[in-house]
Amino acid sequence: MKRREFVRTAGGTTAAVAASAGATGTAAAQEVQPEWPSGVTNGNLGSYRDARGESEVTVQVGAGDSGLAFDPTQLWVDPGTTITWEWTGNGGAHNVQTVEDGGPASLDSGDAVDEEGYTYEYETSEEDAGITHYHCVPHTAVGMHAGIAVGEDVPTVETGGANTGWPEDIADVGMPIHAHWVGISAGIGVVLTMIFTFYTLKYGESAHTGHGGSR
Repeated sequence: MKRREFVRTAGGTTAAVAASAGATGTAAAQEVQPEWPSGVTNGNLGSYRDARGESEVTVQVGAGDSGLAFDPTQLWVDPGTTITWEWTGNGGAHNVQTVEDGGPASLDSGDAVDEEGYTYEYETSEEDAGITHYHCVPHTAVGMHAGIAVGEDVPTVETGGANTGWPEDIADVGMPIHAHWVGISAGIGVVLTMIFTFYTLKYGESAHTGHGGSR
């Protein structure tokens, strides 16, 4: 292969690898979530969990650094799932209650409690199908809101990916971190291949020419 042909081939390989890495990132970045009302998406912490297929799920009450959040904040379950809200004991006294006109599930744990380990259970049913917005009444003004989605028949949206716990400047890039490593690794591989091939061609051709001249 002549150097000119090598450059054309290597350039085409680089473009193909870059396109492949980009496509991988785009596909991996897409995730379908329920279309949460603004009161839910503005809730503290903002963690999300798709727990469909699970019969039991636990939600922490009094989560986050300040103890003023539900975790997961946004939860998707099936009808028949038992949700247990468990108090952490942080952030003061909390309760669980559906906001007025907040959805089909009638959540109400009663008076606010600050006891660590206290629990409130609710088993979802077909009547709860849809999205329900709930809050902690004593801390509603400071953003202690959350939501549950029940069943498959809920409005959904495509998001840029789940919150994986990476720092914001990484998570907001628009694709999962593994997609970046794929692109970086592919780029390094192409560069190393070009360097190796270039020196092989250069010194290989020189050796061949020298050998031919001695005949």
